Amino acid sequence: MIYLCLSILVSSSLFVIFKLFNRFHVNTFNAIVTNYVFACLTGLFLYDHSWTMASVTERPWFGGTIFLGFMFIMIFMVMARTAQEVGLSVASVAGKMSLIIPVIFGVLVYGESAGLQKIFGILLALLAVVLVSVKNNKAHLNSKNLFLPLILFAGSGIIDTTIKYLETRYVSPTELPLYSSSIFGIAALFGFIIISYKAVRKRLEFRPRDIAGGLALGIPNYFSIFFILKALRHESMESSVVFSVNNVAIVMLTTIFGIILFREQLQPRNWIGVFLAVISILLISLAKS
Repeated sequence: MIYLCLSILVSSSLFVIFKLFNRFHVNTFNAIVTNYVFACLTGLFLYDHSWTMASVTERPWFGGTIFLGFMFIMIFMVMARTAQEVGLSVASVAGKMSLIIPVIFGVLVYGESAGLQKIFGILLALLAVVLVSVKNNKAHLNSKNLFLPLILFAGSGIIDTTIKYLETRYVSPTELPLYSSSIFGIAALFGFIIISYKAVRKRLEFRPRDIAGGLALGIPNYFSIFFILKALRHESMESSVVFSVNNVAIVMLTTIFGIILFREQLQPRNWIGVFLAVISILLISLAKS
């Protein structure tokens, strides 16, 4: 449970860092790409075994990390476009409701429990995510841009499911830092390819503050993945429980951070969502396997 709590806390802190990007005029995409570099270096620093690039490519999970690295960058870009064209609330809901994909995968593939209390708790968590995330009604959803939240929903769920699958089948406990670093390193590589393409098409400004923002984001971002992997590896916690509690708790905690640090105003439905989030966490966590 301690690793799950740490994952929730660190992941929620990323929200604060993103908010500060606007205040200090940090280019978000540049910082995102740089953050993957620092996240990769953090994992390599913590990995206390010898390794070479050739040995990493021979690992059974390496092919999966290429896919994950590509998905990290692509889904981030889809998320940004969804927020711009459809609305921030829709983007937030689509991203977080994707928890249903790894939950269903855990029940069908790993034979995890699916009792009435747990199912009710997960449904309540989904409702809580919607109520907490929707801060306004400024959504511009139509048939032309409907595919954006759908891609975001599917992509986010596929990322979580793939991370769990590779960790379960191919990654040894001592390899978690190297595994995490490989994902971030490949994401950085794809990111620099996109930056290079943008630089060819038009002038691209890459400032020191973008690198500083990437550093501030990269270290906690690495631990957000590392801690969730440790939580998933714990024998007493099913992945369906981990993903459900993790996602809804992050939504709840980031909302609290927004109120305390940035004086965000919540509507009554948002407060109802926070209350339901607490109830759902209790139901899911206390459900008998």
